[in-house]
Amino acid sequence: MSERAAVVDALRHQAAACAYLDSPFYDALLTNMAADAARGGPTTRLLEPYARTLVDDASALRVMGGIHVRVLRGDEPALAAHYPSTGGDGDADAAWPGFRALLDEPPPELVDALRRPPQTNEVGRSASMVGGFLTVAEELGLPLRVLELGSSAGLNLQFDRYRYQQGSAGFGPADAPVRFADLWSEVPPPFGAPLHVAERRGCDRDPIDASDPDDRLRLLAYVWPDVTVRFERTRAALELAAAQPLAVDGADAAAWIRARLAGPTPGLATVVFHSIVWQYLDDPTAAGVRDTIEAAGAAATRDAPVAWLRLEPDDTWRAEGRPPPSHAQLRLRVWPGGEDRHLADASFHTGPLKRPGS
Repeated sequence: MSERAAVVDALRHQAAACAYLDSPFYDALLTNMAADAARGGPTTRLLEPYARTLVDDASALRVMGGIHVRVLRGDEPALAAHYPSTGGDGDADAAWPGFRALLDEPPPELVDALRRPPQTNEVGRSASMVGGFLTVAEELGLPLRVLELGSSAGLNLQFDRYRYQQGSAGFGPADAPVRFADLWSEVPPPFGAPLHVAERRGCDRDPIDASDPDDRLRLLAYVWPDVTVRFERTRAALELAAAQPLAVDGADAAAWIRARLAGPTPGLATVVFHSIVWQYLDDPTAAGVRDTIEAAGAAATRDAPVAWLRLEPDDTWRAEGRPPPSHAQLRLRVWPGGEDRHLADASFHTGPLKRPGS
């Protein structure tokens, strides 16, 4: 496949994913980008240098985020008139000429975005991960020590500050400003488990400070502009994080987790977790993380257990030459024991959660 064809293919795939995840605005813009790339337009010139890693690096979403920063900051009033996140009319075709002009002469924000992994810090993933945390709490009966890889602003580190409700059962503060409801009918979590977070910490190569206005803007720029519930949820989660600061270290994931798992933590259940992060780790880093967790698991005891909770797509699509999957798998390993369990399938953003393979 030529580099141009790879660009076109990646953009069409991302457009379809946005359509599937209820963002017709980004679907239309990305479809226009694919057509422009097929004609050899500015989209081609911008993305051809990244052609071989477009899917793995989510380069299309980096472009969208880089331009969205300018829209949210007020630098692009003509685009803001069409972006729903700034009160616009949602007309992507009307936005396209101005959008294309930025691809032709990339502003600094777009150039910078292409150098960084997207940082969606999707709060909706807590609605999937909470089932794993509650399972660990129920089975082990210990306070949790939660360690997150790829934390961004750490919004999913504060999962227990959100409210989850399925019928009459629920977990989390009743007055929480971030709320999820009726997402677990097929795979109900043990909402009654005695879950207490005794320690929480995360790492990221490029952490976002929830109290810094520029950092908050950069994070919000990766939220798709026409999925308003995600915008509102992220803003509310940022307010919580700013009021109760979260510890997110700027560090390499492999080195960081090696230091955090250097010895046992008696009386606590250590849970290493991550969501839609694995694809952004290079092979040596991913191998280092896996080896460290499994070594800590092998040394785990009933008094100092270790769990590995992750929400990630099934990675076999690469080896088998298939398109990336449209959903993620919620998987859990707990040591002693170490059995790998497939708890549920879920959206990349939020629920509903489904039985595995359904």
